[in-house]
Amino acid sequence: MAGVVAAVSRSATHTLTKPNEARIRLLAGLGVEGDAHQGMTVKHRSRVARDPTVPNLRQVHLIHAELFDELRPAGFDVGPGLMGENITTRGVDLLGLPTGARLHLGKEAIVEVTGLRNPCQQLNKLQPGLMNATLARDADGNLIRKAGIMGIVLQGGEVGEGDPIAVEPPPEPHRPLEPV
Repeated sequence: MAGVVAAVSRSATHTLTKPNEARIRLLAGLGVEGDAHQGMTVKHRSRVARDPTVPNLRQVHLIHAELFDELRPAGFDVGPGLMGENITTRGVDLLGLPTGARLHLGKEAIVEVTGLRNPCQQLNKLQPGLMNATLARDADGNLIRKAGIMGIVLQGGEVGEGDPIAVEPPPEPHRPLEPV
């Protein structure tokens, strides 16, 4: 499975939307340089309030551009960076990846997938109903979270629009993604 980086985004403050950048730098063990969620321990405010010493498994947020394509006919006008992601991808089934998959981004950077993003009510501030539009149910009634995945930076490097993405699956047995 190969894909491409459609856009990169970051914000130095805790805002839902993140402005697009030409390039971002990923820092090993920390996340996106200059992003509010950069760090070895949790940075998401609700998680910091619970326990600020927990390791940061949410250093990098990735969303597939195909989600924007899916939401558009339902009347949602969303694009790269608006849902808080750092890296927007195209051509990679992010939600189908197993926990521990490694994404090789550009020439150097490697992000290890830690789990699913759990969409939050803040999405409704962008457009009413957006949070529910990023959720679905499978045939068995199980909740499907479509708002992207989270990861940690194993190897740093610059990443920008048009960079290739290669997927390296983890050793078997594969574990499905769960919210982190």
